[in-house]
Amino acid sequence: MKRLGLLLLCSILATTALAADAPQKSLYVRLGGYDALAAVTDDFLGRLATDKNLSRFFAGHSKNSLGKIRQLVVDQLCAATGGPCVYIGRDLKTAHQGLGITEADWNATVGHLTATLDKFKVPEKEKNEVLGAISSFKNDIVEQKMMK
Repeated sequence: MKRLGLLLLCSILATTALAADAPQKSLYVRLGGYDALAAVTDDFLGRLATDKNLSRFFAGHSKNSLGKIRQLVVDQLCAATGGPCVYIGRDLKTAHQGLGITEADWNATVGHLTATLDKFKVPEKEKNEVLGAISSFKNDIVEQKMMK
C-alpha cells in the first residue's frame, strides 16, 4: 500500500513537472490563427480608413495598394504573434517615414485596435499581449512626439 502511494505521488509530481515544462501555445494559436488575424485586420483597417482624423493615411491608394497594405499588416501581426508568416515589407520606420504620424494618431490607432479586439472578444491576457507587441513598433512609426 505504501508503495502504491509513493508511485502515485511520483506519477503526480512527474505529470505536474511535464505540464509546467510544456510550452505554452503561441499567441498566434491562442488568437485563432491566420483567419482570425485576417478578420481582425479587416475590421481594424476599416476603422482607421473611416476615422476622419486617420483616413488621410489611406487617401490616394488604389484598391490594389490597399490590398497590399492589408496583407502586410496581416503578415506583420502573424509574425509578431508567433505565427508562421514572414513579413516581407519594408522596415516600419522606412514604411512610415514622412507620413507625419503624431502621438495623437498613434493613440487613436491603439484605441481602434483595442475596440477591434473587444469586438472579437479577445481575452484580456491575449489582448494585452497583442497591445504589448504592437507598442514595440511605436518608436518606428510616430514621428511627432507630444510636447511635455
